[in-house]
Amino acid sequence: MQAFLKGTSISTKSLLAKDRGVAATAGSSGENKKAKPVPWVEKYRPKCVDEVAFQEEVVAVLKKSLEGADLPNLLFYGPPGTGKTSTILAAARELFGPELFRLRVLELNASDERGIQVVREKVKNFAQLTVSGSRSDGKPCPPFKIVILDEADSMTSAAQAALRRTMEKESKTTRFCLICNYVSRIIEPLTSRCSKFRFKPLSDKIQQQRLLDIAEKENVKISDEGIAYLVKVSEGDLRKAITFLQSATRLTGGKEITERVITDIAGVIPAEKIDGIFAACQSGSFDKLEAVVKDLIDEGHAATQLVSQLHDVVVENNLSDKQKSIITEKLAEVDKCLADGADEHLQLISLCATVMQQLSQNC
Repeated sequence: MQAFLKGTSISTKSLLAKDRGVAATAGSSGENKKAKPVPWVEKYRPKCVDEVAFQEEVVAVLKKSLEGADLPNLLFYGPPGTGKTSTILAAARELFGPELFRLRVLELNASDERGIQVVREKVKNFAQLTVSGSRSDGKPCPPFKIVILDEADSMTSAAQAALRRTMEKESKTTRFCLICNYVSRIIEPLTSRCSKFRFKPLSDKIQQQRLLDIAEKENVKISDEGIAYLVKVSEGDLRKAITFLQSATRLTGGKEITERVITDIAGVIPAEKIDGIFAACQSGSFDKLEAVVKDLIDEGHAATQLVSQLHDVVVENNLSDKQKSIITEKLAEVDKCLADGADEHLQLISLCATVMQQLSQNC
């Protein structure tokens, strides 16, 4: 019996030693592993204010505050993907340094609870804390904190109203930065307390430069035509363009990225399909039209995408102003119905029937 017990203890010891050896080798191999892959949007997010593209007015104001001037309450508004959040985060990192950044900056976005209770408790308590004007590395540091309220246009009016008094009362210790897409959804008393900055959609040239820079760093093969088409598809949204570039790189697996690949990735309806719809409308045959629309939906194309692309084609087409106005009015109606949850097939049939009616008058 003792011999049996001794045997088991020896075997368990050897097993433990093996486990330790495995753990040690796993630990050493883990240390040698490369850093975790990061989405390119985060990897190439501006780290300092100078890296922010195309927003000269905002950059000039933030640079002055970095040089020692006081920072006002800020309101950034503009289309998505133009650098609103990146700009204030880069400025906060430069102001406070990596150590104080977590302590001095409170960021709340649409995914966080931001009702009136949170504004009264969490934001108010954070704003009331006083801070010193020095950093551990000896650089000057402003004696205030920053509260970033991202997607502030999704906050309720009551929550926005609760912010008014806090903004005024805690002005000695806290600065607020509201970020939104639609400035009209921010209540007037808040907009009057902030310096407003509009973020413009990025120009094609700036986007092309940034995308070519990323493509070079990531060893991506893409032609100039491919970059130009990528910029066109992203509609001034650099974040969308970078995401499409990364998705296309993974899809091609090292081969050159073409327009066709970008079309597939971006969910854009190919130009031949749009021409096919116009050809069916000009034929005057409702059966042909219905078949084309059915094929389009069966292939999984979004109706909202067709509305968007059809609008651009109609505006550039050689139709009379009256015909264009009737078709664009119908486009607006269909867009509203789709947003309300109407059936895609019926809406597209209705839209194409209107286009057919107007094109038949042109013949």
